[in-house]
Amino acid sequence: MPETAVAESSAGVPLRELARRHGLHAAGARPSVPAYVRELWAYRHFIATYADAKVSSSLSKTRLGRLWQVFTPLTNAAVYFLIFGYILNTRDDVKNFPAYLCIGVFVFGFTQSTVQAGISSITGNLGLIRALQFPRASLPVSVTLVELQNMIPAMAVLGIIVLATGEPLTFQWLLIVPILILQSLFNAGLALFAARLGSKMIDLKQIMPFALRVWMYGSAVLYTVQMFERLDQKWLTVLLESNPAVVFIELMRHSMMEGVELASPAGHLWLLAAAWSVVIGVTGFLYFWRGEKEYGRG
Repeated sequence: MPETAVAESSAGVPLRELARRHGLHAAGARPSVPAYVRELWAYRHFIATYADAKVSSSLSKTRLGRLWQVFTPLTNAAVYFLIFGYILNTRDDVKNFPAYLCIGVFVFGFTQSTVQAGISSITGNLGLIRALQFPRASLPVSVTLVELQNMIPAMAVLGIIVLATGEPLTFQWLLIVPILILQSLFNAGLALFAARLGSKMIDLKQIMPFALRVWMYGSAVLYTVQMFERLDQKWLTVLLESNPAVVFIELMRHSMMEGVELASPAGHLWLLAAAWSVVIGVTGFLYFWRGEKEYGRG
């Protein structure tokens, strides 16, 4: 310690004040929110590079590589089309049920895969966390970037499917970009929530697939929102129409399909999408930030 610091401490100056004067901070102290945001921005290149590395490593472990990013939602859509479209005969409620169903499966799958990956973003990187000093939010954020990269080729295939089923290519398809941006912000907030919860609850990874499946069944992926209006349960219809998954799915259907009946007017859906993205993104970030000192311990 410098001689001036020794003199001041011997003169009765509190150690906290002494540390502040010399720019010292407690080891492992949680930074303020503005400082944490700046630190996270400073590591943006690390986040992008880490996400690219995760995508490359995951694809190198399979023979088909990127094709799995498309085969998985396509297989799910085929199974759901067989069960719900033919066996349960829900296809008669929609003019172009194959496109309607595929859009719902692909869009919900984007959020589903992000949440599932976010759960293990901390527990699966304990070696990195304990070896290096960096903002831990980098990990769930990079997970979101990984899933966004996976979503891009999937959207290309989805576009081919929609066109092949008779939908025209219109200027409204340009809305796909802002929809994906808003959904990515929403997904990032969920990934941050899931990352902190997953670091505390070991069994969350086993429970989450069931919770996500229930969410999917309640998100008009496999049927129209209007089906609930027949039940004459106003509260259930309002709850469904406010469901963030429904909001993003309906916006994507509105941009890629003509004449599709929406749960709410398009303007209202855009407001809901922006609100959900901001609320979940910000609260997820704050929730994760509050646990910054806990990650990697134990």
